[in-house]
Amino acid sequence: MSDTLKDRGRSTTTQVVDDSAAPVPAVDPRLLVREQGLKGYVTEFKRKVRGGELGSIPVVLGLIVIGVIFQSLDASFLSADSLSNISIYIAGQGIMAVGIVFVLLLGEIDLSVGSVAGVGAAIWAVLSVSHGMSDELAVLLAILAGAAIGAFHGFFFAKIGVPAFVVTLAGFLGWSGLQIWLMGNEGSINTPSGSIVENLTNYYFEDIAAAYGLALVTVLGYLLSMLLDSGRRRAADLPARPFSEILLRTVVLAVVVFAAAYELNQSRGLPLALVIFLAVLVGTDFIVRRTSYGRQIFAVGGSTEAARRAGISVEKVRISVFAIAGTLAVVGGLFIASQSGGATKSLGAGNVLMNVIAAAVIGGTSLFGGRGKIWSALLGMLVIQSIQQGLNLLGMASEIQFMITGAVLLAAVVIDSVSRRTQKSAGRT
Repeated sequence: MSDTLKDRGRSTTTQVVDDSAAPVPAVDPRLLVREQGLKGYVTEFKRKVRGGELGSIPVVLGLIVIGVIFQSLDASFLSADSLSNISIYIAGQGIMAVGIVFVLLLGEIDLSVGSVAGVGAAIWAVLSVSHGMSDELAVLLAILAGAAIGAFHGFFFAKIGVPAFVVTLAGFLGWSGLQIWLMGNEGSINTPSGSIVENLTNYYFEDIAAAYGLALVTVLGYLLSMLLDSGRRRAADLPARPFSEILLRTVVLAVVVFAAAYELNQSRGLPLALVIFLAVLVGTDFIVRRTSYGRQIFAVGGSTEAARRAGISVEKVRISVFAIAGTLAVVGGLFIASQSGGATKSLGAGNVLMNVIAAAVIGGTSLFGGRGKIWSALLGMLVIQSIQQGLNLLGMASEIQFMITGAVLLAAVVIDSVSRRTQKSAGRT
């Protein structure tokens, strides 16, 4: 009996000592990864892959495979002229794809971007060419019209409750009719020589300093942003990337962008279209990742009800996102008009809508909302345009291009679905 009491006493004493002990502070796993150096990053990479966090890995590997295959079939695929053409062709539809990324982050879809692009090009052509309005004002009014159309879609979706699929499908039909009506009896309106729209895809900065200068600014801007972000995180006692990692990332980026600048200078120089596209990517990426508005978009896409309870105006976010998509659709339409030589009744039709949506999804933006990056538009368009460029060099028919692009899109959606399922089973959603 006494032994039992003693045991109970020792147990009680032990429990008291344990309760009074200071709690062990939790250690952020990212700190442990960075402390382990290269081995830690490899381990973390394997963990993310097993957990379904693939990021941009599939699309980057896909680009490498595409480059190897087409270069082996046609030695001119990776030539300077071919790469220069790809950099121009991706701009128009790539800018439209950025708008689609915004919409997909909400977990919605916009089927009207092709017809909105056509309406925007028609408005510019009728005002500038047919009615003699100044080119600058005509372009501005066309872009504002795109924003108004997008906000119109967003209003019916957010305020009235009509599904975005139905609203934008109706818009696709309605704006296509308006486009044909605006063009009147004219089958097409040619782009005036020297106009803003013509220069969008036909102007090049021929001085080699332009391409190398842009590359230098890109590298320095990236390095500065990484250092500033690391400094802010350290000041807040949050995990931050070590300088060695920042330096390695910067060197890799420098190799890529300076190699691209070299190739462009071997052809016609730095295309204005590429500069504008990159500016749109950088600006919208900043909005999505560095502003409260961007965080609200992710919140609404992740869970509408949770976002509403957090005090976010879901309706305003939805309307503004569709307005952004409409705006960028018109900008992309002007690029297409520049590339094709003018506005037509069929501008924005054909495979434009398919390519734009496919680019966003192939690049890594989830169809289920709440996950994706603006740079998905660039990666996805590179995949699509590289396939088209390679098949054109091989003399393949357009229907073959459609089938291959469709297969790539299906593969991207399958990867996204499997990734989400894997993350859910791993408890990461």
